[in-house]
Amino acid sequence: MFKNSTMKKSQIVCFGEVLWDVLPTGKIAGGAPMNVAFHARQLGLSAKMISRVGADELGRELLHFFNMKGVETTLVQIDAKQPTGVVLVELDVAGTPSYDIVQPSAWDFIEATPEILDTVHESDVFVFGSLACRAAQTRETLLTLLENANLRVFDVNLRQPFFEKKLLENLLAKADIVKMNDHELFILAGWFGAENETPEAQMRALQSLFDLDMLVVTRGGNGAACLSESGYCETPGKKVVLCDTIGSGDAFLAGFLSRMLAGENAANCLRFANAVGAFVATKAGGTPLLEEQEILALQ
Repeated sequence: MFKNSTMKKSQIVCFGEVLWDVLPTGKIAGGAPMNVAFHARQLGLSAKMISRVGADELGRELLHFFNMKGVETTLVQIDAKQPTGVVLVELDVAGTPSYDIVQPSAWDFIEATPEILDTVHESDVFVFGSLACRAAQTRETLLTLLENANLRVFDVNLRQPFFEKKLLENLLAKADIVKMNDHELFILAGWFGAENETPEAQMRALQSLFDLDMLVVTRGGNGAACLSESGYCETPGKKVVLCDTIGSGDAFLAGFLSRMLAGENAANCLRFANAVGAFVATKAGGTPLLEEQEILALQ
């Protein structure tokens, strides 16, 4: 495990889908917020997951996985009626995944309990995405929790057909920090009148429109960029032997937050996060064990 240099162990709470990614080679524990929590824990942070699984074998296996990896599951609810989430994943020749996200799933029915409300209010960072909003119950719970959160980090994570402009406007307006990939930047810039601008100008337009403290954009093999109150910075891509890109953006976000909470500047956060994301892209699935020396060598 990496050492975190903060005086106290910062607490991240991640909200949304937990599930099994079913690949041709077998199933791997997944879900973007769960991947963030998993890697945040490896990077020395305290990580809790708010979600819901079914009262079935897949749900029991997920809870066992979380417990083995040190991700706290006291806020993962058990649903007696709905099944544990499953995503059918196909990879193209370049290792880029496409997803068939089965519904309904237990994580579509997350409830706002007093314990969850208190935990979010007491946490340092609250991480959420757009996919969790595909069903009314979980969407309403998320909107309630956002009112109790301190630092709200929106991992955009667009998945067809589970997003639309009005929802994204609402979530962006409630966020403090937003992370998206370059394709998502292109989509959102087109929605809000900046489709013909440069990527940096598109970032500046979104930051201004939604009064964001920070906007981070990942670019796959072309690195990443960050726009914050201290200015704009970029980091180049890393040449690695690609296995697949599942979860690499989630690992990137965990890496970025771990360095941000340790007090490092945006450029250092970006370089480290980019290395973590590149490392995960060399492994199968979204939850490999992080190797500190290999990641540091990629910075």
